[in-house]
Amino acid sequence: MTKPQVEKLKLMVVDDEPDNLDLLYRTFWRDFKVYRADNAHDALAILNQEGEMAVIISDQRMPEMNGTEFFSRTVERYPDTIRILLTGFTDVEDLVDAINSGQVFKYITKPWKPEQLKALVEQARDTYRLVKKRTKELRHALRRESLFNAVTKVIRESLDYDSILQNIVVTIGHTFAATSSLLRLVEDDRLTQKQFFYEDPNSPTVSLPCDPIDLVEVVLQTQHYQLTQDKHNGHPFQYLVVPFTYQQNLLAILSLYHWGSEHPWQEEDIQLITGVAEQAALALSQAKLYQSLQEKQQQIRVELQVARQIQNNLLRQTLPDLEGVKIQACCHPAREVGGDFFEVFVHPKGDLWIAVGDVSGKGVPAALFMASAISLLRRELSQESPAEPNVVMQNLNYALADDLISNNYFITLVIASYTPATKELVYANAGHIYPLLWSSPANLVTQPEYLKVRSVPLGILPNWQAQSGRLTLASGDTLLLSSDGITEVRVLDKIKNYVKADKISGTINGSMLNQEGLWLLIQNQPEPLSLENLLRVIQADNHVQEDDQTILSLEVL
Repeated sequence: MTKPQVEKLKLMVVDDEPDNLDLLYRTFWRDFKVYRADNAHDALAILNQEGEMAVIISDQRMPEMNGTEFFSRTVERYPDTIRILLTGFTDVEDLVDAINSGQVFKYITKPWKPEQLKALVEQARDTYRLVKKRTKELRHALRRESLFNAVTKVIRESLDYDSILQNIVVTIGHTFAATSSLLRLVEDDRLTQKQFFYEDPNSPTVSLPCDPIDLVEVVLQTQHYQLTQDKHNGHPFQYLVVPFTYQQNLLAILSLYHWGSEHPWQEEDIQLITGVAEQAALALSQAKLYQSLQEKQQQIRVELQVARQIQNNLLRQTLPDLEGVKIQACCHPAREVGGDFFEVFVHPKGDLWIAVGDVSGKGVPAALFMASAISLLRRELSQESPAEPNVVMQNLNYALADDLISNNYFITLVIASYTPATKELVYANAGHIYPLLWSSPANLVTQPEYLKVRSVPLGILPNWQAQSGRLTLASGDTLLLSSDGITEVRVLDKIKNYVKADKISGTINGSMLNQEGLWLLIQNQPEPLSLENLLRVIQADNHVQEDDQTILSLEVL
């Protein structure tokens, strides 16, 4: 088998003695492409015309310009060239300077031994080839890193998935001087209609000589790049089709077209493009996942907005205007939907029913139980003769307990029935915070009554049992029902001022408002009491609402 012929490296010999010049030429002409010059000026002219030499052998002592000076003029332009100096023993000082400045690789004294010089030149040739190999590898690595950084940058700076794809095709097409490039997405191993295009604005407008669809089909089947090269109207062209593959999943196919012969793609370019395609495929996979998550989150946000509106519509949009009483109610979920609810219901027979409930947890699960609870409560209250509050509570627990217990949820709820004719209030409490009752005005010496008849929350036990609490209200009395989102709010700034001003606030938790703190805020509210204003004070220094907040008041006029 014939060995492949290796291109000869270029070697220059420079000596003002013709015999030495001929001897050097005859020594190396078989292994190198040898250039000769009998003075340094001619040698520089040859370099200007022929370019870089692998090895230069120069005599030190020459007229007009010696060897070290000649070498010094070649270092900056041809840093990889290996320089060998022929010198006598009397040129030691110049030789040391040349070696120290990096101009000379080795020196050899005259008269030289041919075997010694040949061995030295072989060493110089190997060194040159190694330097060139390392330089090429370094240049390739730097180019690869630079392109990776460019692709990563455009991906990072892109606003959405489509702009990422467009920026990738532009970056790769521009970097490799493509006449045009086309990126098409792949789903289920089939090309989609979505595509992204780049065209070099400086390239002449030429019709594509052929359709690369055959190459694309091969890439679809093999997931390996395909390259074709040919001529069209006397001009060479290249088609390169590269897969964007991540974890054996084909995400996209990039078709690059190069027309003209000025800078054809070499194997190094093709390997670099395929490497960048792998890197880009990883980024595309992550971007696609991120876009999918964004779309799902947006869909969830829209659905939650609808759910919030539906849940808000479940609550009373207008409160009854009854003679002798004033009703106020506010409900603010911590998220789009929540588990707090209130009810104000006027029975045809004249009784006024009020309730405030709180489903454990927050978000959608709590909202679903809230909807069930308020629906069942209204069914109970709509009976021709509603049962007493404790029986209503038993019926609710009977209907909800199985689902609550199986899902590890519970509901705290307080229900009260007020009869305007007798001013009697009957209430039942399923684990809810105590209702507050006070007589106006709520000044700094007034203390509220806590209605403490209470049992366990709904959903704790299969059968709920408790007695109803009873009392008679008077004109000027106010009953306040609230959820723990009010009493467990963090005590900050303005609220602390109220708490510190009260001498009996030692029982107030240092980080929660609690009912004692709520009462202090009520005492500092102007008459008549406005629940909206009260909530604004509570929320003023709590920019993040941690729990649903519901509050309802019944004032007897």
